[in-house]
Amino acid sequence: MVETRENYEHILTQIIRNQMVRSAHTKEEVFSILSVIPDPEIPVVNIQEMGMLRDVQINDEHGFIIILTPTYTGCPAMHIIEQDIRMTLHTKGVYPAEVKLVYDPAWTTDWMSDVAKAKLKAYGIAPPLHSSCSQDVFAHNIIECPQCHSHDTVMISRFGSTACKSLFQCNDCKEPFEYFKCH
Repeated sequence: MVETRENYEHILTQIIRNQMVRSAHTKEEVFSILSVIPDPEIPVVNIQEMGMLRDVQINDEHGFIIILTPTYTGCPAMHIIEQDIRMTLHTKGVYPAEVKLVYDPAWTTDWMSDVAKAKLKAYGIAPPLHSSCSQDVFAHNIIECPQCHSHDTVMISRFGSTACKSLFQCNDCKEPFEYFKCH
């Protein structure tokens, strides 16, 4: 049988994959590497600040297992985030790596860092007023305009550009803005 370059590369890839040894990185180093990955829907915050990056597990059999919780079940950004994680780890020599999506417990705004909330506000998105919401936030709270800080605001729609945000408008500066819903 004549070996082609493609066959040779395929065989070599399989040998390497079967004999791959986990790269020498600590959990803290992997967290640091992954902290540069932005949320594709809100690029001023990263997946660690948003609380989506839950854990990094290291074991000899599977290498690095990245535990990730989506902000919403069916979040369309998760595919991009998974790709970004794999690409970032590959370019930094972290291997083998697997991304595991975990839905229980469900993501909550409790997991957002104060840094993420400040970045959202500076970006023009009103951050969640509370951590876990047990009541209808729109009926009981005034959402501050992130532009002019007025409390004279009105909800235009319960849904903004994504399911996790609502659309508001400020009656003072007349600017529309999104509010990151607590959940």
